[in-house]
Amino acid sequence: MSKRRAIIPKGFEFYYEQFHFAPAVQDGDMLYCSGQIGWAGPGHKPPADPKEQFKLAFENLRAVLEAAGAGFEHVLEITTFHVGMEHINAFGAVKADYLKEPYPAWTAIGVSALAVPGLYVEIRATARL
Repeated sequence: MSKRRAIIPKGFEFYYEQFHFAPAVQDGDMLYCSGQIGWAGPGHKPPADPKEQFKLAFENLRAVLEAAGAGFEHVLEITTFHVGMEHINAFGAVKADYLKEPYPAWTAIGVSALAVPGLYVEIRATARL
C-alpha cells in the first residue's frame, strides 16, 4: 500500500492553508498536480498578456514538479482549461518551450470561467517520479 504525501513548494503554503488543497499529491511514484494558474502568488492579479500568463502558469507548475524532485521530462499528461480558445496557438507556442519530446498526452478544454477573474488558462499535470 502506498503512502500519499502533499507536495507544497515554498510560497505555495497559502493554497494548502487557506483553500485546503495541495499543489500536488505524491502517491508512490505518481505525482498528481493541481491546476496551476498564471499569477505570481496569493493576492496578485494575473497579467493581461496571455503569453505572460501562460509562462507564469508553466513556471508555477515547474515549482510544484521540482518540489517533488521532478521536472517537465517526468510529465505524462496535462489537461489545460482555457477561457475561450482564441489564445490556443499562443499557448501552444509557450508550451513548446517547456514540454519536449516525447510529448505528454494533452487535453485542452474550453471553459466559461476560472477561479480568478482575468485568467486565460489553468494547467493540471500528472507525472511519474
